[in-house]
Amino acid sequence: MKTTNRVGIWMDHANAHIMEFTTQITTKHIAATLSHSEKEATLEKSENLMHHKENHAIAAYYHAIMHELLPFQEVLLFGPTEAKTELGNLLKADHRFDKVKVTIQPSDRMTENQEHAWVRNFFSHH
Repeated sequence: MKTTNRVGIWMDHANAHIMEFTTQITTKHIAATLSHSEKEATLEKSENLMHHKENHAIAAYYHAIMHELLPFQEVLLFGPTEAKTELGNLLKADHRFDKVKVTIQPSDRMTENQEHAWVRNFFSHH
């Protein structure tokens, strides 16, 4: 029987916690690159420039996460914001992920132990 590589990702628009489902779950963190001080400085210059920088930072954030997902066949996206849905749509549009099963579930903010339990529970029952 072939082993499926599975990963759970708790995410919002600022942080992603990537947890590979194995006997020992460990978490890798990815953070969006646009800081609050950068937002304020850019907003003083122009709202249009601010919007452009935010979009560029979010795109880079999603692509960094997608790069981490390449070796996996099953992905669980969960979290409190629409970031999980936005990333899910990008995964559907990218042909590198055509054979990857992606599940999206809403959740609240969690501690790292709660995130690990969520991932363990999901993959144990699927």
